Amino acid sequence: MKSKKNIIFPKHQEIMESLGENIKLARKRRKLTTLQVSERADINRSTLYQIEKGSPSVAIGAYFNVLRTLGLQDDFLKLAADDIYGRKLQDLGLL
Repeated sequence: MKSKKNIIFPKHQEIMESLGENIKLARKRRKLTTLQVSERADINRSTLYQIEKGSPSVAIGAYFNVLRTLGLQDDFLKLAADDIYGRKLQDLGLL
């Protein structure tokens, strides 16, 4: 079975790249090497490289393991936490 290619629009790819850059900066602030983080996150070093580049093809679990390794696992709870648009749609349906 052939896997489907992820299609990301350029402005959304910039968001992914910013996430990767933030992860890379967090690693460097902690003075951790790519080898240390990849071993602690139980991923390949090449996968960490892809995460730090913001690759959309890397599994979300790998992103989580890297954040956990950096002590940033609680940031994961912030994803989609404030659904303003969804609440507005819900409020319209209540009228």
